[in-house]
Amino acid sequence: MTKGLEFDPGFGPYVMAFQGTVEYLYSDINRFRNLSQKKLKFRQYYKKILQVFDNNLGFYIGCLMWAAYIKTQKEQEITGNHCYGKMYDETENTFETDFMIKFIELFPRDMKYFLGENFVFEPWVNQVLDLYREFLIINKGFVETKTNSDIKLPAGLKIDNAEGFKSKIDQIIQSENLSKFSDCRNLVL
Repeated sequence: MTKGLEFDPGFGPYVMAFQGTVEYLYSDINRFRNLSQKKLKFRQYYKKILQVFDNNLGFYIGCLMWAAYIKTQKEQEITGNHCYGKMYDETENTFETDFMIKFIELFPRDMKYFLGENFVFEPWVNQVLDLYREFLIINKGFVETKTNSDIKLPAGLKIDNAEGFKSKIDQIIQSENLSKFSDCRNLVL
C-alpha cells in the first residue's frame, strides 16, 4: 500500500465556524430593543452571514468532491486525519450541518421581518446539506478512516469523472474562496 492521501487537501485555513459566527452576529442584533436599530444591524450583517454560509456550503461540496476523488485512487493511507481513533458522537459530528439546515428554514423569515424582502434558498442547497450530513454519518465522523478504501460515499453522490476532481479542487483552494465550489455542485448532485 502506498502512503499519502491528505485528509484535508487544503480547505482548513478557509473554513469558518458558521454557527459561532451567526450566533455572535445575531446576539449583536438582539442587544438592541428598538426594532429600527435591529433592522439596521441586520441590514449590516445579513450579507456577511450569507457569505459565511456560502463558504461553508462550498466546503461541503469540496469535501464530497475530495472523497469521490480519493476513492478513485489505489488504496493509500489517509494522512492528517485528526478524527481517527476518537470516540464517535453523531450529534457532535453533525451539529454544524444540522445548524445550517435549521438556518435555511429560519433565515428567509428574518429577511422578511427585518428587511421586508422575500428570500428563498435554491433547492440544491438542501440537497447538498442532506448529502453531506449523510456522508458524515455513514463515515462515523471518520474516526475509523485509516485508508481511502475505508471512506463510504452516499448513494446520492454523483461520482462520474471523479478522478478529474483534483485539479478543480486545487484551483478553488488557490483562490482561497471555498464558495466557488458551489459552481461545481452539478458534479456531485
